[in-house]
Amino acid sequence: MTSDRSPSPFGYQPFRAFFVAKLGSTLAQIMMVVVIGWQVYDLARADMPIRQAAFLLGLVGLAQFLPVFLLSLVVGVIADRLDRRHIARAAIGLELLCAGALAWLAAAGSTLLWPLFAVAVTLGVARAFAAPSLSALAPNLVPPAVLPTAIAWNSIGWQTGAVLGPVVGGLAYDVAPPLPYLIASALLTVSLVALFRIPPVTLPAGSGARGFAAVREGLDYVRGNRIVFGAISLDMFAVILGGATAMLPIYARDILMVGPAELGWLRGAPALGAALVALWLTRNPLGERVGQKMFLNVGLFAIATVAFGFSTILWVSLVSLVVMGAADMVSVYVRSSLIQLHTPDSMRGRVSSVALLFVSASNELGEFRAGVMAAAIGPVAATVGGGLLALGVTLLWARLFPELRNADRLELPERLKG
Repeated sequence: MTSDRSPSPFGYQPFRAFFVAKLGSTLAQIMMVVVIGWQVYDLARADMPIRQAAFLLGLVGLAQFLPVFLLSLVVGVIADRLDRRHIARAAIGLELLCAGALAWLAAAGSTLLWPLFAVAVTLGVARAFAAPSLSALAPNLVPPAVLPTAIAWNSIGWQTGAVLGPVVGGLAYDVAPPLPYLIASALLTVSLVALFRIPPVTLPAGSGARGFAAVREGLDYVRGNRIVFGAISLDMFAVILGGATAMLPIYARDILMVGPAELGWLRGAPALGAALVALWLTRNPLGERVGQKMFLNVGLFAIATVAFGFSTILWVSLVSLVVMGAADMVSVYVRSSLIQLHTPDSMRGRVSSVALLFVSASNELGEFRAGVMAAAIGPVAATVGGGLLALGVTLLWARLFPELRNADRLELPERLKG
């Protein structure tokens, strides 16, 4: 007789080490990105009007996206051929070097913008290697029956880092500019130690494809699996159009009239909503009609973006951002579960790299889109218009991908069992 409740993923030592590594690196990475954004915008606003400064803020997102765009598909092949732990360790080590460089620049009182952009590019390189390897590693650490719960806890770790990273970063920067980067250095050191506590995992048996053929295999698999492709592309376009992250320094400084500490709260608000939903999902699976629930929540994300765009009151903005994060978490949970459950282990590195490319496009490229639109039509129009376009994409994708809309339960397909 078996229990209805899956074992906790924390019953497996490799997952515990993975969780610590993911949480620490997420805290550090988001802390650095938030403070870089504030520094770039604050330095730019000292010499130029709001729209020009907004464009530079958008370039920070582009600087992080380009390395992911250029490297992630190749890294996916590497993650299916080499030990995924080694790739993640090297990437975290590179992030540690970035944190040290940022701390030195802040301590020296640098007012130059180009070093901040150079570090943003380097962080993008590190993320291009870390994200596919960690994502592909996670399913090897727990049995398939525990995987959806592990994904929910993994999301909690990420969202916890996304909540605390901006808050800690903003408060620490108020105390002393180098402090957030020193804290990030300590967190990345903990992450690196945790990664060395993950034992070796068996490399998947590949198809034998090499080079570009292996990259094409991953792309063809994603394109041919309409559930996976629909889930990834929906998230990409919704967040490219509706993401408000790049606008937060502008809203904090010039619309809500607050400082870096409040910016930390604004940046952490979506992750707070997401973390609460992820925690709820660890105890309450979505059950049936997961596809419909995903589409409903992406639509709610778009509507909350419009509400945030119109807000000029801090608490209204915070509530809107919390709702955005909560709705987005349902989409992330369904998308991550579907990708992991519908992808054979031999393809997970490449499929994860394709997913990273789409997700990075939605985040960093979305920040660039927001900065360009804000420079052209103003930050409020850019944010509200983006939310309305995201709502339109949600309705369109519900028609274009009936397989995703009609997805019922998060279960391992029959062809991948055994």
